[in-house]
Amino acid sequence: MNKIVQLRILETSDVHGCFFPYDFINRTPKKGTLARVNTYVKRLREEYGENLLLFDNGDILQGQPTCYYCNYVKPDLPNVAAEIVNYMGYNAETIGNHDIETGHAVYDKWIKEVACPMLGANVIDTQTGKPYLEPYTILTREGVKIAVLGMLTPAIPNWLNEELWRGLRFEELVTCARKWMDHIQKNEHPDIVIGLFHSGREGGIVTDEYAEDAALAVAKEIGGFDLVLYGHDHTTHCEEMTNVEGKKVLCLDPSSNAFNVADVKITVTLKRGKVIGKKVTGELVNIGNEAVDEEFVAKFTSTIDSVKAYVNRKIGIFEEPLYTRDCYFGSAAFTDFIHDLQLQLTGADVSFNAPLSFDTKIPAGDVCVSDLFNLYRYENQLYVLRMTGEEIRKHLEMSYDLWVNTMKSPDDHIMLLEEPKTEFPQRYFFKNLAFNFDSAAGIDYVVDVTRPDGEKVQILQMSNGEPFSEDKWYKVAMNSYRGNGGGELLTRGAGIPHEALKSRIIYQSEYDQRFYLMQEIEKAGVLSPKAHNNWRFVPDEWTIPAIERDKALLFNVFNPDKK
Repeated sequence: MNKIVQLRILETSDVHGCFFPYDFINRTPKKGTLARVNTYVKRLREEYGENLLLFDNGDILQGQPTCYYCNYVKPDLPNVAAEIVNYMGYNAETIGNHDIETGHAVYDKWIKEVACPMLGANVIDTQTGKPYLEPYTILTREGVKIAVLGMLTPAIPNWLNEELWRGLRFEELVTCARKWMDHIQKNEHPDIVIGLFHSGREGGIVTDEYAEDAALAVAKEIGGFDLVLYGHDHTTHCEEMTNVEGKKVLCLDPSSNAFNVADVKITVTLKRGKVIGKKVTGELVNIGNEAVDEEFVAKFTSTIDSVKAYVNRKIGIFEEPLYTRDCYFGSAAFTDFIHDLQLQLTGADVSFNAPLSFDTKIPAGDVCVSDLFNLYRYENQLYVLRMTGEEIRKHLEMSYDLWVNTMKSPDDHIMLLEEPKTEFPQRYFFKNLAFNFDSAAGIDYVVDVTRPDGEKVQILQMSNGEPFSEDKWYKVAMNSYRGNGGGELLTRGAGIPHEALKSRIIYQSEYDQRFYLMQEIEKAGVLSPKAHNNWRFVPDEWTIPAIERDKALLFNVFNPDKK
């Protein structure tokens, strides 16, 4: 008689510290979170027992202040991210790029504290030439042998200071997957093979050596996978692909912040211990309506209370509110406050900076530690690079080409927008990622939106009145993500070879930028950040009404003076 084995597979990805139903940044209740996911997990475990397998796909160590507190403020305590992975009973975890960004001291400790296998077949120890982490893990349920292969996007060197990943290299995904699939099939003889990849669907940074997002490429080009679970690109996907062998492969991405889980049912038919049939179906499940697991929250009450005390500490006063939305339409107080810090700390000639959150506000009044996570979202260091005036202009050309439309008539959009998605029918969005929309301080310039790509930016002078020359060398401050090649503005835009970036760096800060922002705010006490008005869009007769229209589309703001 045939035996039927029912397996249930759940995946989270890009949780980014969203563990508890409380937003420590905005100090408000929070949707999603692992506190709700665990309710869903516990309910299914009652039905499936050990046949429920739970996986996480990385980028868990950065995002909310909870992570920052455990990573850097109290690093000697057990990392709460590890405690939660263990408490929820995850069966495997991949490492993500934002996990690597915490640095060896943090992620090496975290890896040791996590009870389940930490996977990363393409994360190679340069001393041994072998994987730094476990390449795969084997799980057996009711006679069914399941192999789980984990990999990380290889684009780390395009974003992160080498100190953070010293002693490691990152192999291209398709090549690595092919090698380990051969090994797994020959040595393990699994009945089911699952890919657990911290790499997006497709695209991202593409070089001669690798593609940043290659989950679908692996699913299509490497035979043997029954299921590919992926993440990194913060988008939801659920689709079935046909691979090179003509077999169907289910591919799912639950996006970020624990709003969804990838939920897969695998039905395996056995005859005399041999698999004679498999059926794989799945969906993305929104866990927004799940109740918060109060036992889960109670377990971590002391951590929650400690983090709340940390983020609630007052460090200064802002006399005026700051809005990231202002940054898209001209020189803005939000970005210029960061520019000022970068120039002040480094003595650089020019500063590059972009809004790191799509639409956030720091209200006037008391500034607490929590507000710093809105002011500066990521744990980037501060860099200074040597750049020519021509490279500065070309860097800005690419930034504005990502950001603004080439207007052919006064009625055109000024922002480079994409049509509303079906899940957000009332809103337009930028076509490209806003955290690559660099503006500059230290120079005065205009952006002519009627000019073609590559010809929009005209630099008029240095902001101190000195002439600007495309042939002169300048010291340029920026964050480490940008300085390491993130967003490709320095490489594809300015034309600096990626391998030459390291030689251009003449300063890098010891701590992250949020640390220095906190110091400066505490030192000043009361601040009133203002826009420098050192750059603007032209021609005015087209851009001023176009800004008002696009502000309405993006933020439902119909009066340009209304916030």
